[in-house]
Amino acid sequence: MKTRILPVSEASLAEAKELIAAGEVVAFHTETVYGLGADARNDAAVKKIFALKGRPADNPLIAHVHAGYDISALVEIPPYAYALQKAFLPGPLTMVYPSKGKVSPYVSCGLCTLSVRVPSSPAAQAFLRAVDVPIAAPSANRSKHVSPVTAQHVFDDFAGDIPLILDGGPSSGGIESTVLDCTGEYPQILRAGLVTREMIAAVVGQCGVYRMHAGEKPKSPGMAYKHYAPGCRTAFFAADDVSSARRCYGKEAGQGGAPYIMAEHAVCALLDGYERLDLGATPAEMAANLYKLLREGERKATLLIGIEPREKGGVMDGVRNRLLRAFGQSEDTHEA
Repeated sequence: MKTRILPVSEASLAEAKELIAAGEVVAFHTETVYGLGADARNDAAVKKIFALKGRPADNPLIAHVHAGYDISALVEIPPYAYALQKAFLPGPLTMVYPSKGKVSPYVSCGLCTLSVRVPSSPAAQAFLRAVDVPIAAPSANRSKHVSPVTAQHVFDDFAGDIPLILDGGPSSGGIESTVLDCTGEYPQILRAGLVTREMIAAVVGQCGVYRMHAGEKPKSPGMAYKHYAPGCRTAFFAADDVSSARRCYGKEAGQGGAPYIMAEHAVCALLDGYERLDLGATPAEMAANLYKLLREGERKATLLIGIEPREKGGVMDGVRNRLLRAFGQSEDTHEA
């Protein structure tokens, strides 16, 4: 199969609509990362996503719809969720509702819930309006690999396996959407992202954070322990242990390797003479740069050395979640 990267246009959208109707998989831009999409109502098409990614069969997908789509046709919406929809949609927020069973059961991996997202990316909206069906889509990368924020990243993972990548340019948000469980009396964050706990609580008064228990079936994407991982050796150090990171760098370089250090801007400024990947100075910069730099690191480094950012809370909850999982770290061991 030949994989083509095409800009979003009337012609490419018409082709995408035909491919989706035929049960194929199409990659598309969102404001967070690129998605690997198929008709959420089509069992075979949804199963194709799992096969392409090598995704575990118990890891649910998200149904993406355009801004004019009637979400209530798919799910039961609790009263407080309407205020959240008004405040944050379209945008980088996925909301988990009781499902009405209108999509393939493979989307939710047999759960009685459905995760729904309305992306704000104009390219995503154009694609979703063109097909006008719920599109099941995880991030467009091989399972456990670094998520893609450019069309080229998608091509690097799936060239020859999917027919079309709709190129909407770089994804500006940089990390996946916040996933919010809206099946209880108040919402709970299942996966942190750009819409923060504080922002949600400001709208509805209360917002919890769910902690997955050992052996529990995932309620949403992104809850696996090691995820978003670069394809090179890694090491990770706490924010107050830069000296150990330097020693690790020196040992790798002394053995003829090519180490790189990934850290926030303030730390990179102290590492003159080291090969560095500067995440940025602000939470928004670190979110936008994370996956791009992880992919750069795996291309260049024999050993990628991560240093934990100092800032916590807000958007940094999502950044830290992805960074720790990329380096195979447990969030429980890196609490304040």
